[in-house]
Amino acid sequence: MRKIDLRKLPPLKSLKGFEAATRHQSIREAADELCLTHPAISHQVQLIEEALGVTLFEQKGRGIVSTAEGRALYPYVRSAFELLIEGVEAAHRQSLDKQLRVQTYVTASIRWLAKRVPQFLRDNPQIKLALSTCAVEWEFDDIHADVGLVYYEADPGPKYHWAPLFEYALYPVCSPAMAARVGPQAQVRDLLDHPLVIIHTEVRNWETWFASAGVTFDPSSNYLVVDTLAVALELALSGQAIALVNGPFVDDDLAEGRLVRPVPHRLVCPGEWGLICRKELQENPSVKTFIDWMAASAAGPEALSQVA
Repeated sequence: MRKIDLRKLPPLKSLKGFEAATRHQSIREAADELCLTHPAISHQVQLIEEALGVTLFEQKGRGIVSTAEGRALYPYVRSAFELLIEGVEAAHRQSLDKQLRVQTYVTASIRWLAKRVPQFLRDNPQIKLALSTCAVEWEFDDIHADVGLVYYEADPGPKYHWAPLFEYALYPVCSPAMAARVGPQAQVRDLLDHPLVIIHTEVRNWETWFASAGVTFDPSSNYLVVDTLAVALELALSGQAIALVNGPFVDDDLAEGRLVRPVPHRLVCPGEWGLICRKELQENPSVKTFIDWMAASAAGPEALSQVA
């Protein structure tokens, strides 16, 4: 392997200040981000300029703007940092002793994954889990997570291993008391006369569901916007509103009668819920065990008994 001539590089520590100052086009904001003083960032930039013999920024009013040389250098510095981070995370992911970091959404965590985690840990005591949830970020974050239980509308791409679990199906649920108010022979359009709860990241789901039944979404009652399906389902359970479910997150409530479906119409949407990881982690023992176990759990007790 050819030796790298490090003498051609400016002081590496100074590149952090240059990257932040370029991204913000501000010495002050770069200093705030890196918890340094303004003179410290200016000094870092000056060291690079002296090493390269170029000017990277020009003064413009009370701020700065990148020169042509600064704009030429920036994408390489940014790319190098991103590649270093990816390399560090790749090394971290290969550790067998660390916690397995699992990313999912609030509702999927509370109403599906968390119910299965205790049994998974009993079956696999050698694995340590760290579960993180988010309310608004839908994409899998492979920097901070090893595995994700997420929804993708299309193929997540060639760098990922994808194990589908269940379809993204929309159907309304409510309490038995609310269903009685809607009526025993209710039609889809009848739901428009009753309070609906909408998730702000999925504002078009109700409209899409009604349209699939040939009904225009034009509610006569006020609807409430919330940030997660978990909150929407609590409102439904308390008899305050009708919620629209997007996966198998109310199976127990339906089976035990806490929630009912006021109308039978159900819409299967593009995409799937599934488990995702980086391709290079697919055969990591902890990752493979987690994905195989959870996939079997989604398939049913008989499938789970074969992997437990």
